[in-house]
Amino acid sequence: MSTDKTKFKIYSDLDQYNSLTEKVIGCAYKVRNTLGVGFLEKVYENALAHELNKQGIKVQQQAPMAVYYDGAPIGDYFADLFVDDSIIVELKAVTDLNDAHAAQCMNYLKASGLRLCLLINMGSKQVQIRRTAN
Repeated sequence: MSTDKTKFKIYSDLDQYNSLTEKVIGCAYKVRNTLGVGFLEKVYENALAHELNKQGIKVQQQAPMAVYYDGAPIGDYFADLFVDDSIIVELKAVTDLNDAHAAQCMNYLKASGLRLCLLINMGSKQVQIRRTAN
């Protein structure tokens, strides 16, 4: 079952995402401050999903999203977190983010038709966050 594109919240103005992204980022910092560095990505994913749920924010883990080519669905990818039917959150637990990680987010946005992806790295000395918009 793929996420239904008609249920996405797609805002024309990227500023409309600011309040939600601030909450997601705040939860990410809380998770990282509590757990520290050194866990696998899945541990951070589970903890962040739990923290978002505690804050009353709708979140789906490993949400399937259809990839389209020429208007036809050609496969699925799975978003680490899909927040409030509007934001993809891609988590990493690596030493440092690189351009390939940002490109991954851009591809997710193109494939899904969504406008915003937060790339969050819990594996570096400090939390790294990149906001990728389409």
